[in-house]
Amino acid sequence: MRINTKYFGEIEINQEEVIHFPQGIPGFLEKKDFILLSFEENGLFQVLQSTETIDPAFVVVNPFLFVKDYEFKLDDTTIEQLKIKQENDVLVLAIMTVKDPLATSTANLQAPIVINQNQKLAKQYITGNTKYTSKEKIFKQTSNTEGEK
Repeated sequence: MRINTKYFGEIEINQEEVIHFPQGIPGFLEKKDFILLSFEENGLFQVLQSTETIDPAFVVVNPFLFVKDYEFKLDDTTIEQLKIKQENDVLVLAIMTVKDPLATSTANLQAPIVINQNQKLAKQYITGNTKYTSKEKIFKQTSNTEGEK
């Protein structure tokens, strides 16, 4: 299947890799099918690209790589909707707002994308956890005073 993408032009994708969002994504409820594309081999950043149109195409990142104590609990309804059987079925990604310079970019940790990798089902899950924001700075900058004696 050939699709047009925002960052990679026209590409060939495998239909079996398409991730279905039964309820769409907030703000894009009519868009149900997406694919994950990597910017580079083993790169930190990926694109969650609509298979239907060029937009939306979200830059996403694994939040656990940046926020070591990141956690939230999925409700039973979401577990059932996504047909999750075990924890390692789940891939969690955060939608980024990419800024210049890159170090000032933010990620939405309050509403991550939760994907059942086996079933290819996903949803944007609103955690309700006020510990995180929708514009969380994930590139924590160390202050000049840290480490000084």
